[in-house]
Amino acid sequence: MATRLPPLNAVRVFEAAARHLSFTRAADELHVTQAAVSHQIKALEDWLGIALFRRLNRALTLTEAGRQFLPGVQGGLQQIADATRLATGGDHGGRLTVSTYSSFAARWLVPRLPRFQAAHPEIDVLLQTSSHRVDFTREDVDVAIRFGRGGWPGLYAERMFGNEVFPVCSPALLQGPIPLRAPADLRHFTLLHDDFEVDWADWLRVAGVADVDTGRGPQFTDSSLVIQLAVAGHGIALARSVICADDLAAGRLVRPFELALTVDITHWFVCPPRALERPKVAAFHRWLRAEAAATGSPDPPDPRWPDRIA
Repeated sequence: MATRLPPLNAVRVFEAAARHLSFTRAADELHVTQAAVSHQIKALEDWLGIALFRRLNRALTLTEAGRQFLPGVQGGLQQIADATRLATGGDHGGRLTVSTYSSFAARWLVPRLPRFQAAHPEIDVLLQTSSHRVDFTREDVDVAIRFGRGGWPGLYAERMFGNEVFPVCSPALLQGPIPLRAPADLRHFTLLHDDFEVDWADWLRVAGVADVDTGRGPQFTDSSLVIQLAVAGHGIALARSVICADDLAAGRLVRPFELALTVDITHWFVCPPRALERPKVAAFHRWLRAEAAATGSPDPPDPRWPDRIA
């Protein structure tokens, strides 16, 4: 007897809408109209005979039935994606597609990739940089390096690094006419900002300094640009240890103060669980783990941080 299945296109639309809790964002992802998403969801609900969403004035939530339905749908779509890769060879001529965000790629991954290529000349790495979280069921991506706290259901996730936050600057600033001997001296310098959850106000609070104006100074969404300005001597950055590791090692940056705060928002190797069975993914995973160990091992969160950070 044939298995009774709901309309699979509607199931795919449901998964996107449930993940975003938005018909509009699901429509953007699937490149269809919001009306088409609404139509597919209604068709699926009619087929199942249950309501999957509660449609409120300015919000969309899953019903209890929708919450129960979602994990099985996501698992099924992932199995279809895995089966497709296996059936079609899955390796795309030796290509390994890696997704990560731009500052990690520029400051850490790209300088090390030649070592991976030398060890595995049969694997061609395609590096995709993006701020969005890759969807392995829909995107042709083998592995991702994500920045966060972990906890991605249905995926293998391994913490690669510890993550410390501390000020860095060009050595030239330490030799300049304005002294930089104590955290309070930061009031005389340009503070460089990125959009990381930990900011200058947090670091200065732990340093015991209350009279530095942390609202001044340029701000960037790309941490790599903050490091670039610091290297050029245009200010002092509050840097993450992995992003500035090579510049510190090369002497392009120095740490004017010893105080470093350890947080649990860090870098993770992420992929579908069965992807680790594929030789090219396993090879990249082993290499990344070794390179990460050489950079620094994971550390526990700093107990001085409030719950919103650690």
